[in-house]
Amino acid sequence: MAKSTPVKKAWRSLSWLGVIVLVLLGTLTAGVLFSNATWLPKLALDLEGGTQVILTPQVENGQSIQQQQLDQAVSIIRQRIDASGVSEAQISTEGSRNIVVSLPGKPDEETLNRVKSSARLDFRPVLIAGGPSNEVVGADGKSTPAPTPEPGLQSTPSTSPTNGSDLAWVTPALQAQFNAFSCTAENTQNVNAAPTDKPLITCDDQNQAKYLLGPVEVKGQDISDANAGIMTSSQGVSNGQWAVNIVFNAAGTKAFADVTTRLNALQGAQNQFAIVLDGKVISAPTTNAVITDGKPQISGNFTEASAKALADQLKFGALPFSFKVQSQDDISATLGTSQLISGLVAGLIGLILVAIYTFFQYRLLGFVTIVSLVVAGVLTWLTISLLSWHYDYRLSLAGVAGLIVAIGFTADSFIVYFERIRDELRDGRGLESAVEAGWSRARRTIYASKATNLLAAIVLYVLAAANVRGFAFTLGLTTVIDVIVVLLFTHPTLQLLARTRFFSSGHPASGLDPQALGAVYRGAAKFRSPAVTVGAGTAARSSKEAARRQTIAERKAAELAGATTSSDRSTEGKDS
Repeated sequence: MAKSTPVKKAWRSLSWLGVIVLVLLGTLTAGVLFSNATWLPKLALDLEGGTQVILTPQVENGQSIQQQQLDQAVSIIRQRIDASGVSEAQISTEGSRNIVVSLPGKPDEETLNRVKSSARLDFRPVLIAGGPSNEVVGADGKSTPAPTPEPGLQSTPSTSPTNGSDLAWVTPALQAQFNAFSCTAENTQNVNAAPTDKPLITCDDQNQAKYLLGPVEVKGQDISDANAGIMTSSQGVSNGQWAVNIVFNAAGTKAFADVTTRLNALQGAQNQFAIVLDGKVISAPTTNAVITDGKPQISGNFTEASAKALADQLKFGALPFSFKVQSQDDISATLGTSQLISGLVAGLIGLILVAIYTFFQYRLLGFVTIVSLVVAGVLTWLTISLLSWHYDYRLSLAGVAGLIVAIGFTADSFIVYFERIRDELRDGRGLESAVEAGWSRARRTIYASKATNLLAAIVLYVLAAANVRGFAFTLGLTTVIDVIVVLLFTHPTLQLLARTRFFSSGHPASGLDPQALGAVYRGAAKFRSPAVTVGAGTAARSSKEAARRQTIAERKAAELAGATTSSDRSTEGKDS
């Protein structure tokens, strides 16, 4: 015997649900076996602890620190950390100078560098390039350190430089400083504090070459976007090397075009345009063409992680000033395991109460609710664990609260559906027909309810403080999963149960007994009891239930019919 269309749809939906669960479970299993994934989600700062970094601004003597600058630094650091995928981090100011960054778990070095580096990017023309040491070769062929610059050397240009590449910037004093400069950590650690309108002596990020650079001609603030990608040739062939692609705004595009136009006509070191990050040259490419579209590419010894980190730093902007790490310590959980256990116990109690209510209200039909909640719990666990592995999502106590609240929201969907089915049974439909008609009416209500929940979660996530976002995220996630479970499990399960003898016959323990529900057959606003003979108590309850389920129009029609009957009886009495 061929299966009916509802049964085919039910098995198809259940099959899709099984595929989804198997894909999620298989992906997580592969992550546990071959990567650093874990079966349980990662915990946030309040439940696991982490690392606390205190940053102190590095400013010149007499320079004041404004609260607005600290707030700007907090915002930039938060954007960088969010872009790296680390969730539930806490960034705040301490006093009038320090910034406190608390990261959950054990952050890697790349994440810490995102926090510490100022990411001040400048573009300077190269005046002189040389080796990393300060040794010079004498007439006898021996190498000796360059002498310390004499105090009386000329330090101001003899003629006013016309542009950043003008060699008039190279005064005798500056030339002597360049000769005596060596690429050591002591010499290069504070070069990012050099004025933007003056020449700069610095080294590359590998300390393999030193440069005398002209003033800044293009600033990092003119960058509107940045992203990391694999370098490709003009034929579109990838060379496997990572680079950072930059997009300038209108002002940056014009300035960059003017500079590359000038450099393209120069020779030797003056043909190079140095890209300076935090005072060090990360790349000094030669200018082989004029770049007028404002989309240069930074290449160098980048890995995927370092290229993405630099792109995020440039995209979100440079910090107002450089920072020094005052301290870096491990911190313990503020709430800890006991609070997590308390939250899980609260969720278990809520689940038990939901189970008691559903069994009391819906008899064995309540098993569908319990199993649906279990399926929703499995999908939630798999999804959060995968997010923890792939996106470093961390579950906070606020997120646990969102999961607990979701139990009630999920149960609401089943209750709406069950009550619609019971309404159809009261109207005299058979169970199979009641399931389909009830679903047609219930799903609109369910969709509207879940859309409202999802919208509230999105608004809360966008506008709320960082420590409340965990609640909003889990609430939104469970709302989506709730709709999936209702569509792919609850409704298909009822379609199959409606064809079983136990439920279709209206067994009293099924929760779908038409007689206990007060089923009536309607027509012309009149009501009559079912043909099946029932006890007096059941008939009375059914009559009350039927009266309670009347619409306003049906109630008025019944009252009018009753008034007419009473009037007819009064007239008959008078005639007699």
